Formats: sequence, C-alpha cells, structure tokens
Amino acid sequence: MRLLPRRATGRHERRPRRLLTGLRWALALVAVTAVALALSGPGARSPAARAPVAPDPPAPVVVASPAARTVPAPVRVTIPAIGVDSPLTDIGVDATGALVPPADFSQAGWFAAGPVPGEVGPAVLAGHVDDRSGPAVFSRLEELGAGDRVVVTDAAGQAHTFAVTGVAARPKTDFPTAEVYGPTADPELRLITCGGTFDRARRSYTDNVVVYARLQ
Repeated sequence: MRLLPRRATGRHERRPRRLLTGLRWALALVAVTAVALALSGPGARSPAARAPVAPDPPAPVVVASPAARTVPAPVRVTIPAIGVDSPLTDIGVDATGALVPPADFSQAGWFAAGPVPGEVGPAVLAGHVDDRSGPAVFSRLEELGAGDRVVVTDAAGQAHTFAVTGVAARPKTDFPTAEVYGPTADPELRLITCGGTFDRARRSYTDNVVVYARLQ
C-alpha cells in the first residue's frame, strides 16, 4: 500500500455522472478476478500519473448473511478531519456485477453484502467524489492521513471509531481487490471514491482512492 501525503484539492470541474464499476461477486465464498472498482463521479483532479503494475491475484469475498450479523447495520458516517457527516444507505451491485453508489451524491453508501462496520472483516463504504454542481460526499477523501478518525454509528446508536492506517490511489485497471475485500483478522474499514484525472474520452476517472482504517 502506498501512503499518500495530505493535500488540499478544492478544484472541481463540471462533468457528467458516472458510477462504480468492477468487483464481480456471488452469494457465497467466491473467487474474484482482480478488476477495477471504478467509482466515478464528475469533476477532475490531476495527481501525478502512476505506472501500471501487475494485477492482484483472485481474492476471496465473504458475503454475509443478515442472520449472522453481530453488529446492527450502520446508519451514519462522520469524518471530522474532512468535514464528512453523512447518513449511510445500503448499496449493492447491478446485473453486470458493478457496485452501484448512492443516487444522492451528498450521501455515502455501505456495501450491505459485506461485513458490517464493527464486525471482523473489511466493511466497505463508497461515495462519489463530485457531480456537475461541485464536490460530493467523498470529495476530500485523499486528504486523510494516518491516525485520522472515521466514526460509523449503527442503528442501535453505538459509535464504532476507526483510525486511518493508510491512503492509496491506484489505476482502475489495477484495483487492489485482495487488499480491499480480502478477509482480515480484525474489524477494518475501507472508504472508496474516484481519483486521478478525468478521462474525457471515457467520461470517467483514471484512478480509485482507497482509505484503509482499523477499529480502535
């Protein structure tokens, strides 16, 4: 995982909407081809280009059963360092296996087929970086650094506090499937949005930004 320094962005161009692509899954323990999880939203940033590397190997993904839940479903995420305070909505995949982010660009989503934040395993939250009107819920995700807090509140009112351990930007053609969705020994959290430059021809971003965090 390559840590990125904090930096302020604040530049947002008006672009058409895009959605997450990638991560094919099934309703059991499955092997997943390492494809790009391409959360895209309109607007663009311009970090330095990143050289492509070999794709990740297939990674197992556990799709949790509601009956097996040990923690109530999450309802809100707050990230004080970047001013995020958003309700959470359940998100899933479409008929092609693409993860579909919330329709509301100001709202974050929880991948409800995976672990609940606070359970053992990598819980996944995703959100847009921006839309035609400007910044979206995860527009400043890249600014997070090690030690920053991410607080997820569940339906019972319990707050689960995670500490950021790293932030990485990877090309969508080299999404770190094993790192994001692979099993973990402890409760962990992944926050995902778009990054990189805006590809006008493809009408999407070149990269994904992933924040890694561990339960405190």
